[in-house]
Amino acid sequence: MLMSFVTTEDNPYDFWNNFSDWYAFDTQHGYNTCAYMARIAKTSTEMSDNDYQEEINRAVDDIVRLDLTGNYRRTVRNEIKDEENTPTSEKVDEK
Repeated sequence: MLMSFVTTEDNPYDFWNNFSDWYAFDTQHGYNTCAYMARIAKTSTEMSDNDYQEEINRAVDDIVRLDLTGNYRRTVRNEIKDEENTPTSEKVDEK
C-alpha cells in the first residue's frame, strides 16, 4: 500500500524513520503539520485501514496542491508485508 504524508522543505528529519525529531522540529517552527492534516483529512475510527490511508493520501494531495507558502512537500512510503504478514515499509520517493 502506498502511504504518503506531508512535510516541509526545511525539516531535516525523516517523518517515517525519525518521527520524534521530525515532530519536534515541525512544532518548534510553528508548522503544526499533524494538526493541519487532522483538519484536512476526513478520517474516522470506523474506516478500514485502506480507506483511512486513501483519505490521508487525498489530504496530502490537497495540501501540496494548495500550498501558498511553497514549503510543503509529499513524502511517500510503500508498505510491504513479509512472510509472517508483518508490515514493513520502504522509502519510495520524496517530492
